[in-house]
Amino acid sequence: MITGSFCLALVFYACTGTKTTVKRDATGRILVDTTPITKPQTPEQALRNIYLQKGYHLELVASEPMVQEPVTMAWDGNGRLYVAEMNTYMQDIDGTGEDEPVCKIKRLEDTDGDGKMDKVTVYIDSLVLPRMILPLDNRVLVGETYSNHIYSYEDTNGDGKADVKKLVYENHTRDGRNLEHQKSGLVWNLDNRIYVTLEAVRYQFINDKLVPDTLIEMPWGQWGIGHDDYGRIYLNLGAGETPAMNFHQNPHYGQFNPEGQYGDAFQAVWPIIATPDVQGGPVRLRSDSTLNHFTGCTSPLIYRGDHLPADLKGDLLICEPVGRLIRRAKVINTEGRITLANAYDKQEFIASTDMNFRPVYTANGPDGTIYIADMYRGIIQEGNWTRPGSYLRPEILKKGLEKNNSRGRIYRLVHDNHKGSKVSPRLLDETSVNLVGYLSHPNGWWRDYAQKLLVLRKDRAVVPVLAGLVKTAPLPLTRIHALWTLNGMGALNKDLLFYALNEKDYKVRKNAVWVAEDFAGDAGVLNRLEQLKDDADPEVRYQLALALRFNKSKTAKEVIAYMVSKYPNSILALSQKKYDNLVAERELSAKKAALLSDEQKKLVTEGAGIFKQLCAACHGSDGKGITSGGKSMVAPPLANNKDVNGDPEKLIKILLHGLKGPIDGKTYPDIMPALGANSDNYIASVLSYIRNDLGNKAKVIKPEDVKRVRQETSGRKTNYTMQELEAAK
Repeated sequence: MITGSFCLALVFYACTGTKTTVKRDATGRILVDTTPITKPQTPEQALRNIYLQKGYHLELVASEPMVQEPVTMAWDGNGRLYVAEMNTYMQDIDGTGEDEPVCKIKRLEDTDGDGKMDKVTVYIDSLVLPRMILPLDNRVLVGETYSNHIYSYEDTNGDGKADVKKLVYENHTRDGRNLEHQKSGLVWNLDNRIYVTLEAVRYQFINDKLVPDTLIEMPWGQWGIGHDDYGRIYLNLGAGETPAMNFHQNPHYGQFNPEGQYGDAFQAVWPIIATPDVQGGPVRLRSDSTLNHFTGCTSPLIYRGDHLPADLKGDLLICEPVGRLIRRAKVINTEGRITLANAYDKQEFIASTDMNFRPVYTANGPDGTIYIADMYRGIIQEGNWTRPGSYLRPEILKKGLEKNNSRGRIYRLVHDNHKGSKVSPRLLDETSVNLVGYLSHPNGWWRDYAQKLLVLRKDRAVVPVLAGLVKTAPLPLTRIHALWTLNGMGALNKDLLFYALNEKDYKVRKNAVWVAEDFAGDAGVLNRLEQLKDDADPEVRYQLALALRFNKSKTAKEVIAYMVSKYPNSILALSQKKYDNLVAERELSAKKAALLSDEQKKLVTEGAGIFKQLCAACHGSDGKGITSGGKSMVAPPLANNKDVNGDPEKLIKILLHGLKGPIDGKTYPDIMPALGANSDNYIASVLSYIRNDLGNKAKVIKPEDVKRVRQETSGRKTNYTMQELEAAK
């Protein structure tokens, strides 16, 4: 039977000219492959099973053994590609040995300019599941799983291997969350701040150290961070089945996801392969066994290059490794309100019939194309969700997917009529004066890297040149980069800032308002900003409200109140209302906490941090749940919940060993994973928080209570069901 999960043959092209195995009906429509081959294919075979929209194709850049289990990648200024490998990730169905320090970051080079990597060195070895890479100048910043430390590595003798390691951010607290629920990113944005996911912090690199800046809320996001030419950040959240989020305002100003960002149609995905190995089980499958909704969404990427068709520029790509596909979304900006729409009708930009195709990361390349990291493996779900008794385990074993690992491919997305640039960057060797010239480059990668190097060098000799660009550069983007570069160097004066605030181009004005936040204590700057409260452009006004959000002056408060009153239906007013509600909720929580003893207060406070870092991703920051597509929730709401306020032993068992199956007659697409690897105090803290906040009021749970239940249930290997817990009660 033919279902809606097909793609029109006329708009799908295979990535090579060789004969493919795709099946079509009499009209030429591609049929879903319901019995795909599970055996790993060679890179050449795998390419034949990847289908793209008309005119596009993939080129193989690297494959095993050069790369294995690639999860993220980044270029340095000389065009060398650093690839993080999670070599221990799910090497069997139980994740045996996953935490062993044997993972690597490799450095790949194309030495002959043919577009394929031909030289590889192990830049760093003996790592624990590396997850963040940020090349600076000759140094590369790296973050590992379970650690909050961030180190700088450098190769000083030119052999391609790091021989100097320095701690640039020190935090001895171990991150004990599941590896899928820890921060990623470490992305240098236009504002010279460095952003991560799942952590209420961003950084600046100052005097060879990462200096943290605490955010008012965790930004969420899970694997990867994207940003556009103007510094707008994009996140997504696999744990919450959320393909894109928090793109209306910078994470510095708090979470904000207004209604209408996208609809049900956008959240539906269209694989060309049966996808029974999805954690959500039958609720996430169509009748033909294809994935019906985003689940494992990763790596949001805005295309910012110059060697793919112009209509792709500014579009958002989203990887969906569970569905073996990559979504292309059109980004529509209507007076500051951003909406997303699938670029194709019930089709995807890239899709494969290979069960081992697992696109997990994408990146803009120096050559103006897009690079794709394919983890190429059978299992894409961590061991907490493949335990005995889980839905996934028999599906994986049935197809033998647990045997498919230790491979990996990196592809380049190109167009039939647009080949990548042959110019190899040598930005690390350029003078500062030459770097300034790259702020006008049509490829965003070059502009970003030039700005980053100039900020790191702080070469005062180029300040006059940069100041001149702010005033005279033909392109608004060049003026914006020059403005932020001067600010990052500590060389922006008020006169030049005021000039930018009076720019004709609204995007320059908007960025100037953003920059002005760093002058927040200056009364002259505040007075100048006040003059923009009736700016002709709604995005400038929105940014003005955000820039004044944390300014405690009477003037700032009056400007915000004026704009909210005059523009009550604007995105500005919606954002401010959300922020005001957050402040009110926290004040109420503080009043409740004041009634607790010091010991109880400590537990609740620690639990609040854990909840916001981990639990809020599925249960919502207010405990009211996250609606998936407007129809179903990802996980049950905890606010005013009878079970939360009820038997504490039941709650302890759930956190120690996890929960599966229906809850109050409702089936959710995900399980509650076991958190028993964490300490008794950790479990007690988070439970005490949810029982004393989110509209709940019950006794705190003490660490000794958790210890007792842990001992009583020490032999348990499977998740609980609510039926089992009720029977035990």
